[in-house]
Amino acid sequence: MAKRFDCLIRTKEDLKAAVETFGIVPLFRNSIPGFSVEEHAAPEAWFQSEEGVWEWKGPVIRETGCAYGKFFERKAAFVSRKWFPDLANYRRDGYDFDARWDEGFASWGDKELFDLIEKNGPILSRRLKQMGDYRKGGKKGFDTSVNRLQEQGYVVISDFVYSTTAKGEQYGWGVAEYATAERQLGKAFASHVYDRTPEESYQRLLKLLKTLVPGEDEVDLKRFLK
Repeated sequence: MAKRFDCLIRTKEDLKAAVETFGIVPLFRNSIPGFSVEEHAAPEAWFQSEEGVWEWKGPVIRETGCAYGKFFERKAAFVSRKWFPDLANYRRDGYDFDARWDEGFASWGDKELFDLIEKNGPILSRRLKQMGDYRKGGKKGFDTSVNRLQEQGYVVISDFVYSTTAKGEQYGWGVAEYATAERQLGKAFASHVYDRTPEESYQRLLKLLKTLVPGEDEVDLKRFLK
């Protein structure tokens, strides 16, 4: 079982260790006080130096094999390979995306976007918008659909890609790259995501949160997981 969420993040290695140790690591402040990278990052690592948390996101995803996306309260979080199958199983309620669509539980807009990501992922967000005609005068609802697909555990942010100078130096903001969870986490995830019932996965996640933030009201923890 993970330890109480208590760390100081000064380096990329610290962030990697936090993901592996705690399992669920929200990036930004949220409804649970003290439960985020933002609140535990050293000042120099939080947007105050040439390299910090923002630049470490892609390497942490690649080097730990974790899932990253807007999973909680529409905010980004890292979830380790160990714990993401339970989160996806609970959020999917046991349905893979095709079954969700067949049962009438997914919108046409979500299906269109999921199919594009499944066929072409990993794919940069700007390329995805071009392929799906999400532009002025074109289709609407990209952000709504891609965020919902992340919350439901079907899609993750697989990396961040930066522009580079002629010398190979990165600059600007990283552009998100999307993939299905099955594509990003591979056979180990795809083969076991439905091993438990959604309720069993939910109880495991709730127990984990109680360990990470002991003393927090259970109602608030349940709301965070919802």
